[in-house]
Amino acid sequence: MIQSIDYVAIAAPLILALVAGVVLLLDAFLPRRTPGALGLVTLAGVVAAFGVLMAQAAEGGRRRTFCVPDSLGGGGCSFVVDRFTLVMSGLALVAGIVIVLLSMAELTDRRIPAGEWYFLLLSALTGAVLLPAARDLATLVVALEVVSLPVFALTALKRYDGRASEAALKLFLVSVVSTAITLFGVSLLYGLTGTLYLERLSPALSAGSGASGVVSVAVVLVLAGFAFKVAAVPFHFWAGDVYQGAPVPVAALLSVVSKAAGFAGLILILVTGLRDQATLWGPVVAVVAAATMTAGNVLALRQRAALRLLAWSSVAQSGYILAPLAVVGGRAFTASMSYLVIYAAMNLGAFAVVMAISRTAPRNELDDYRGLASRRPGTAVALGFFLVCLAGLPPGLAGLFAKVVVFREIVEGGLGWLAVVMAVNTVIGLYYYIAWTARLFAPGPAGASRTRSVPVTVAVGVAVLVTLAFSVAPQLVLSASG
Repeated sequence: MIQSIDYVAIAAPLILALVAGVVLLLDAFLPRRTPGALGLVTLAGVVAAFGVLMAQAAEGGRRRTFCVPDSLGGGGCSFVVDRFTLVMSGLALVAGIVIVLLSMAELTDRRIPAGEWYFLLLSALTGAVLLPAARDLATLVVALEVVSLPVFALTALKRYDGRASEAALKLFLVSVVSTAITLFGVSLLYGLTGTLYLERLSPALSAGSGASGVVSVAVVLVLAGFAFKVAAVPFHFWAGDVYQGAPVPVAALLSVVSKAAGFAGLILILVTGLRDQATLWGPVVAVVAAATMTAGNVLALRQRAALRLLAWSSVAQSGYILAPLAVVGGRAFTASMSYLVIYAAMNLGAFAVVMAISRTAPRNELDDYRGLASRRPGTAVALGFFLVCLAGLPPGLAGLFAKVVVFREIVEGGLGWLAVVMAVNTVIGLYYYIAWTARLFAPGPAGASRTRSVPVTVAVGVAVLVTLAFSVAPQLVLSASG
């Protein structure tokens, strides 16, 4: 059988993969003193892939490829471009643009090999764009690993840094365990149904009999595997050390791109593959969401380092994103997608500012931000805006809208106890976000403003503009996600 390939459908990940190869070739021939040229090529590739996605969105068509006809039995398509794919892939690429800009600043000291860095970054983005379009278990797992594997090497590329090596090792061990658990669950699902296609899993499981215990084990294993990827409780313990030890752009990649890929896979598995088994996984997701937001916020209260605080804040945000999925049905996954998109803009902005401060304060503790408004008022206002957005307070209306959408979905879904847990955690989160914001405008040490990095300044500006757009017109996200 010969399959036809729709190259327009796969154009975005294909462009990223091709540019990754070009970067390696250029690195072999360009002088080592020109890491900026590789950064510009990488940035152009990510922008081109995003342009392809915009063209597909304007076309408004639903594209499928790598399909097996139903006449052969168990037919289906492995790659589908629809609204969900466009939103999640677009999120990954916009985040990729910001991360490339941060990388340009990170690589200026030439201690990190630029060619390997940009190649690995493009590889991770390729997996992140491919994963939301995956509609079979094999493609889903492979895409998830294409996202994860390059991040280990990116974390360790900061050579002769003990913290980076430790972070890379911890991330590698956690990811290997999560992949093994996921593959075990996937193999059970395939053994029970005889199909890899997500849209055929649920009917096949419902039609089966006498294997309810095995189905339960398979579902729990798959959920556990993805819980590692999104740093959900009880698989969250790696986040603090990894975020602290990794270079700031890699921490941003983990916090947004890797997390978005994990949630995209989880949504596809639950909503498309296991929709008729919702009574089984719904309560589990609700309990995990409540535990995740609580653990993340409580641990964030104790932090004095900026990156560790953002790490545990990211864990708490994972709990908020998980919460609507426990409702089962309705617009639950739309609420999760909307929160994820808005969270990505706010969090990337915070990481961009932290990147700017890390160039003059290597320890990057919260006390390093004291009096920032007097030294760098624009940077302080931007960080204060992002923190207020993450807290869900005006004028950070983007974060407020995101929390309202999730809260409304939970209440309408009849999970009142989860809504109470979320409300309590939102109040807890206010403390450390406001405490950090207060440091920005408190009296601090005097000092001249240092030279600013143009790529970091552009990254902060992009994040501010996107977050402001979401604050003024949240329907941009809600209509696209719905």
